[in-house]
Amino acid sequence: MTTLPRPAHPAPAAPPDLTVWPASTEEPRPGSLTVADVPLQEIAERFGTPAYVLDEDEVRTRCRTYLSAFPDTEVLYAAKAFLCRAMIRWIDEEGLGLDVCSAGELELAVTGGFPPHRIVLHGNAKSPQDLALALRLGVGRIVIDSPSEIARLAAAVGPAGRQRVMVRVVPGVSAGGHDKIRTGTEDQKFGLSIRDGHAQHAITRVLGQKQLELTGLHCHVGSQITDVRPYLAAVRRMVGLMAAVHRRHGVVLPELDLGGGHGIAYRPGEQALDITELSRTVRAELASACATAGLPVPRLIIEPGRALVGPAGVALYHVLAVKHTGDRVFVAVDGGMSDNPRPALYGVRYAPRLIGRATEAPAARMTVVGRHCEAGDILSPDAALPSDLRPGDLLAVPVAGAYHLSMASAYNLVGRPPVVAVRGGRARLLVRRESLADLTARDVGV
Repeated sequence: MTTLPRPAHPAPAAPPDLTVWPASTEEPRPGSLTVADVPLQEIAERFGTPAYVLDEDEVRTRCRTYLSAFPDTEVLYAAKAFLCRAMIRWIDEEGLGLDVCSAGELELAVTGGFPPHRIVLHGNAKSPQDLALALRLGVGRIVIDSPSEIARLAAAVGPAGRQRVMVRVVPGVSAGGHDKIRTGTEDQKFGLSIRDGHAQHAITRVLGQKQLELTGLHCHVGSQITDVRPYLAAVRRMVGLMAAVHRRHGVVLPELDLGGGHGIAYRPGEQALDITELSRTVRAELASACATAGLPVPRLIIEPGRALVGPAGVALYHVLAVKHTGDRVFVAVDGGMSDNPRPALYGVRYAPRLIGRATEAPAARMTVVGRHCEAGDILSPDAALPSDLRPGDLLAVPVAGAYHLSMASAYNLVGRPPVVAVRGGRARLLVRRESLADLTARDVGV
């Protein structure tokens, strides 16, 4: 048997698959990645790890893409995905509205300069403080989610006031990437059902309150949806309800909010919702359904969150330990479920990548775990990483802009990471790292 001679130099590695990374991501040399011309390794050295990196231009571009794809549509950014003062300014400057779910999000937005009339307040259990602040600041709309809110809100408005509201409806459409984020069916906490008549009853009650102006209906069928068909089903059912309202009350509702939940790809090869296709088919379906019902086409409202900020983010971690247990290789990093609980909650999978050094080692399947005292603290159960991975290495995780900091905790008294924005070759701190002093300052007992 003839053995072929090995080449003097190994063949160049295939270029990395950067399809789920911010569009500005580049590999100027093997093992090094930059986002917006800023080396990720330098960010880790300057700001420490764990850290979140956010590409400002990626966020702004995605905002403009939505506005272009959805003409004559009110686009609201779902603040629960990620909110800070800088994000508020970006959304405002790009011309989007804002969807908030608490007095905290609302106050941060308004004190950050966002016009309150372009804000919508959501929530299945709004506190008196939520409603009082919304009324005092003058939010554009409040979405009613339960019958008890109607009388409470009307009383809070007072006899001389008037507040624009919508009613959140359960359309009976099941969609979403996981059972815990499917919100369009009867077996969850949000909204009022068409099927059992609670939605119709709530609409009648709202129309009977002179302090409340019903501008339209709202629904949200789920999150991480990658197929347009659930939205089309929701359009048909919502227009059917609007037609019933018109027949019974003689009222034409001018607005229809289809919520958000637009899915994105977390790993190369995964499907994302086609926003252009969504716009085309939803608007056509809405026009057709309204024509059939003899109604004018209402103003459409959508609420993307994850789709605007998720792909713009990258999370950085240092490897603390590499451990072989049976057939598995565990890679422990200096973060985990305190800065990203989504894998534990929803089984979300990410594609971490080694950065900061070049290697020719073959890839191996590894389980990337966090530092917390939970067996379920797993960031990636099947990551393909170089087999020579070692403590001190730097890992970068793409698609980390949504539901990371907003869902982060201080479990094990590990402070939440900073948020660093990158743009035009410069990095700047948006949210500083949470320190032990921050955490212990709240502890006033002895």
